[in-house]
Amino acid sequence: MTQKLVIIGAGMASGRAIEHLIEADPAAYDITLFNAEARGNYNRLMLSPVLSGEKTYAEIVTHDDAWYAANNITCRFGEAVLRIDRARKIVVGQNGEVPYDKLLIATGSAPFIIPVQGKDLPGVITYRDLDDTNAMIEAAAKPGAKAVVIGGGLLGLEAAAGLRMRGMEVTVLHLMGHLMERQLDEAAGFLLRRTLEDRGIKVICKASTAAILGADRVEGVMLEDNTGIEADIVVMAVGIRPETRLANDAHIEVGRGIIVNDQMVTSDPDILALGECVEHNKQLFGLVAPLYDQAKIVARTLLGQAAAFQPKQTSTKLKVTGCDLFSAGDFAEAEGREDIVFRDPARGVYKRIVLQDNKIIGAVMYGDTADGNWFYGMIKDGTDVSDMRETLIFGPAFQGGASADPMAAVAALPADAEICGCNGVCKGTIVQAINAGAGTLDAVRAVTKASGSCGTCTGLVEQVLAVTLGDAFVMPAAKPVCACTDLTHEDVRRLIKSQELKSQPAVWQHLGWKTPNGCHVCRPAINYYLLADWPLDYTDDRQSRFVNERNHANIQKDGTYSVVPRMWGGVTTPAELRAIADVAEKYNVPTVKVTGGQRIDLLGVKKEDLPGMWFDLNRAGMVSGHAYSKGLRTVKTCVGTDHCRFGTQDSTGLGIKLEKLLWGSWTPHKVKLAVSGCPRNCAEATCKDVGIICVDSGYEVSVAGAAGMDVKETELLAKVTSEAEAIAVTTAYIQLYRENARYLDRGYKWVAKVGLDWVKAQVVDDLENRAALIERFEISQSVYRKDPWAELAAQDEAPKFAPLADLTLEAAE
Repeated sequence: MTQKLVIIGAGMASGRAIEHLIEADPAAYDITLFNAEARGNYNRLMLSPVLSGEKTYAEIVTHDDAWYAANNITCRFGEAVLRIDRARKIVVGQNGEVPYDKLLIATGSAPFIIPVQGKDLPGVITYRDLDDTNAMIEAAAKPGAKAVVIGGGLLGLEAAAGLRMRGMEVTVLHLMGHLMERQLDEAAGFLLRRTLEDRGIKVICKASTAAILGADRVEGVMLEDNTGIEADIVVMAVGIRPETRLANDAHIEVGRGIIVNDQMVTSDPDILALGECVEHNKQLFGLVAPLYDQAKIVARTLLGQAAAFQPKQTSTKLKVTGCDLFSAGDFAEAEGREDIVFRDPARGVYKRIVLQDNKIIGAVMYGDTADGNWFYGMIKDGTDVSDMRETLIFGPAFQGGASADPMAAVAALPADAEICGCNGVCKGTIVQAINAGAGTLDAVRAVTKASGSCGTCTGLVEQVLAVTLGDAFVMPAAKPVCACTDLTHEDVRRLIKSQELKSQPAVWQHLGWKTPNGCHVCRPAINYYLLADWPLDYTDDRQSRFVNERNHANIQKDGTYSVVPRMWGGVTTPAELRAIADVAEKYNVPTVKVTGGQRIDLLGVKKEDLPGMWFDLNRAGMVSGHAYSKGLRTVKTCVGTDHCRFGTQDSTGLGIKLEKLLWGSWTPHKVKLAVSGCPRNCAEATCKDVGIICVDSGYEVSVAGAAGMDVKETELLAKVTSEAEAIAVTTAYIQLYRENARYLDRGYKWVAKVGLDWVKAQVVDDLENRAALIERFEISQSVYRKDPWAELAAQDEAPKFAPLADLTLEAAE
């Protein structure tokens, strides 16, 4: 008969234990899973990116409802366990009793709340789960909101960085002399503090909290030195302690945590425990790697297999965007220890290796942590470093005195070398998976879970793939923006946002550009990223644009230019046509041509004539068509219900509205739209960046088409019933593209990278996010929805378009 297993707590540790149990023997137990939270297992390591807005909750779910159902697990989520009746072998929940043959306690830890006046006020938040994260996100939505984070450890700093990225004014209070004193020495703590302060986070060390102030809710914090700090929320992140109340009440042996033996069994032979709630050999656990090791032991114990938990050395990495930090081992000062220190102030790099008896016992790195796993492996293995002391600090690639093949160090790692610390995956396990057919990073991750938690070992896993498969493996190439930097476009976009870089000099300095002011390749991209992310703070740099965008006209092969005035939705008037004819005659335009985008192109215009022509067209009410820009080009329309017998909606009117809404906006590449009044598609909407087909029931909005060097049909984004919603979906999509695509990626290439499902989730499914995208687009348009011709046609601008000299003049005698 199948035994009954009851598990209290649906966190990462118990989730991993269930996985191991099911993989080994899916029929061994009938599992009932309690969780006080109203949800199952999710990756708590990724709460920081959720807080900062870099990820959503859906992206960090480990086990969804379908997974639990497929594995026949009875879920009692949102139901707290009241007590354990050991005599009857019953777990009593809020909604009834459940019998067990074996019980697993995985209650985790409870946040420590400092016992000061005001600690129970509304607005005092801990940082342990998704509910805490959502509470902080809600608080950050208030304009001008201020947060105080008490605690400058790992969790507190992740909370502070996330709240700052949400726009809050953040102050961190830390009792000790430097941040993260358990993981960092004073020098690395200083660099971390400087980085956080550069990002707008105020840090006060040696700060002792006297009281939390407020009447009905939090209003501020008072320090022991009578310093007052205003706050709309206070985040308590001063530590955790094992959650042992259920075990205590059941008279299970408890010290600082629930005491377990090497098999993770408590003082009751039918009750096991794992995770942050346990104490093993007088040691508590707060990092995920040992918890996952415990999960393996729990599964084997439940299956009657021999197993013993042995804690391993652990390392720490900070999950705050822009803060590269690594710490492992013991780096406290003591007799008989030696330090090897490397500093690069310009790059903000600090490395310290602590040696004792020619072995590494501790390592601290800030700014460059690429070799962290290598040093960590030598700490665990007790490697003798006598022969490499001179080059040790420079990492594995420089052993022997010169740069070597970076793969050599990975190839030399033994099979039991740990690659993924979070999930406890060694090199041998990965190699075994590769030899069994897992030939890509995603495949290895799916089979072994290596790189599946915090992701910092991804590069190392890829190197194992490369070493194992040889030429059969193509290392994903992260191509840098240009030779000025090693960063990719995606890196730069992320760092501009997270570090709030609002000028080109700030990008060059903070992101370590190798050249003083960039180059012709990176400057246009950086200029775009800055104006897209910080429209109110950054001023468009005309000199960082291509020649067509600098001169607001398309240069031709003979050095003349073409001028294309905008015709809203392809509609014009007799007056506009007369104005075009007049300027064509006045400036001796050799060619006047109708374009495929339903506009008129004046070709062969001399550069010095551009301001005058723009002035004359402006007087007729015409503005730039931006035919030269990485921005909105045209909105092509058919006549729709105005004249066509088959038209279902006012396609012309919708096209005009869209063009007047979107014109002037800068985008990663050119954007072309079309609106067809019926499925006959006379406006050719199915090969545009955004194409709208009008139907009897409303509007079909499609995206990611192309009709240039690549020809591609659009993909359906949404079917909507109203014109207003068609405009909203289109605007939100354009803004999503503006905020996320790499410079010079057309829309169809970007959608292929991120996936249409993700785009739909952001623009169609999430109405709140859609509204936020539209709001940010309008903020940007408050700056850029204007006619550049009108500005450049001004008298003081015209001389800039004149030739430096007239070489046709003859010299006097």
